[in-house]
Amino acid sequence: MTISSVTVGVVGLGAMGRPMADHLLAAHGRLVIHARRPQPELLAAGASWAQTPRELASRVDVLLMMLPDLPPFEAMLDGPDGLLADAGDLLILIGSTSSAPAVRAFAERVSEQTDGRVRVVDCPVSGGEDGAIAGTLSIMLGGAPDDAALAAEVLAPCGTPVLLGPLGAGEVAKACNQLVVSATIMALGEATVLADRSGLDLDALWSLLSGGYAGSRLLDSRREKLITGDDSPSGIARYMVKDLGFAADIADATGTSPVLLPALRAAFDELVAAGLGDRDIAVSRRFIASRDTGGH
Repeated sequence: MTISSVTVGVVGLGAMGRPMADHLLAAHGRLVIHARRPQPELLAAGASWAQTPRELASRVDVLLMMLPDLPPFEAMLDGPDGLLADAGDLLILIGSTSSAPAVRAFAERVSEQTDGRVRVVDCPVSGGEDGAIAGTLSIMLGGAPDDAALAAEVLAPCGTPVLLGPLGAGEVAKACNQLVVSATIMALGEATVLADRSGLDLDALWSLLSGGYAGSRLLDSRREKLITGDDSPSGIARYMVKDLGFAADIADATGTSPVLLPALRAAFDELVAAGLGDRDIAVSRRFIASRDTGGH
């Protein structure tokens, strides 16, 4: 299978999947989509619509899944209109942040049910909605070398795909990524509250600190939200609960006793319980500010 002959499909056309679909259509010239909601703009740009998951799988060689996790995708597999009902030689790219063991079990299941015709590569991404729109995502691949090489060619218009190891390696990498992101955004929120309550100019502060060791791409992308307190959703905070749970599973499996991970899990559990889970991760500022002990 060569990239010039491949037909690509996408399921999961949300904040990340939709701009990725735009890049895939522009680069490869054809795209088949299936979604719960109409996608008139994609169709007008040249994408084709599949009425059912079965039709989608039968018409594509590579299927990118950008749903939030595996369970809603697994629900599309079986039955007369399911993905596996009429699938031929198909490579499924799991772009969700999911459990590495769950991805491996999923791959075994679909391989057994299709006599090896359906294969799986995991390809979680980092870079947020802005990275998806710009086509600059970091794409973490795990899988067999030949399948991962094809996945890399397919996904190259969306960013930089890198093979990190066997199936599940991408999900391990994404868990590591989310550990760093969650720690960073919580620290940024906490520092913002400390500075604001001390009378500092937040714009001047973060402009200055972004040029030093406190600087990061996350600060660059969330700087205005942190300064203004605008936490309208982009990267939804409650997803961190799931992602950090996967990181904890990896810590258990590798005999690692982490220091930050338990505290971050507790913090994001508390954040969600406070009703802030559907806000952007920059809601860390509001969350910290709401945890007054009575002294302020």
